[in-house]
Amino acid sequence: MSSASQPAGRREDVLAVLRRADGAMTIVDVAEQLGVHANTVRFHLEALIADGRAERVEPDQKGPGRPPLMYRAVRGMDPGGARQYRLLAEILTLGLVGQRNASAKALEAGRAWADRVTRPAPKALGIRASVNRLIGLLDDLGFAPQRLDADGETNVGLRHCPFLELAEDSRAVVCPIHLGLMQGALKTWRAPVTVDRLEPFVEPDLCLAHVTVERQSS
Repeated sequence: MSSASQPAGRREDVLAVLRRADGAMTIVDVAEQLGVHANTVRFHLEALIADGRAERVEPDQKGPGRPPLMYRAVRGMDPGGARQYRLLAEILTLGLVGQRNASAKALEAGRAWADRVTRPAPKALGIRASVNRLIGLLDDLGFAPQRLDADGETNVGLRHCPFLELAEDSRAVVCPIHLGLMQGALKTWRAPVTVDRLEPFVEPDLCLAHVTVERQSS
């Protein structure tokens, strides 16, 4: 075992001892069970508390003097475990692909997503400010957007897809979700523009969101 992996392994040992215990334990109790120095246990307990996996417990004051600190494992699923969000995304995407009107449902899902990640603009936005705000949102979400002005039109290019592997296999669902997100965000901001369509992979490294004016800004 490498020296880099030893601290993590010892930390799991400390947590395992706490989980097996019937009640709260002192640092000395844990150290004795593991056969290590109390300072080692103290170090790992502090890290476990910071991670939300262990907690200090108020000791019962039954006699004179300062009672020892007590610790116990936080009950619940381990927040430090591995995540499989891509697998979940694949499962949900496949489920949606198999439904009738999958693209329309995906579009609505994207608009609902926008409700979670956007708030109304503090003031009325003009066309340019709306596009810039949209670019900022897409940048925060990892789309690597860029403003593209040509022939009197303003479009938004997306140079990265945060769901690339899913989009390659399930374009009819993933791309409408992205389109719905953009439409929903602009609607929330009461923007004078919308994105009427999203062209996926117009170039190997570019998807194109077409911006159109819905109403003239004041």
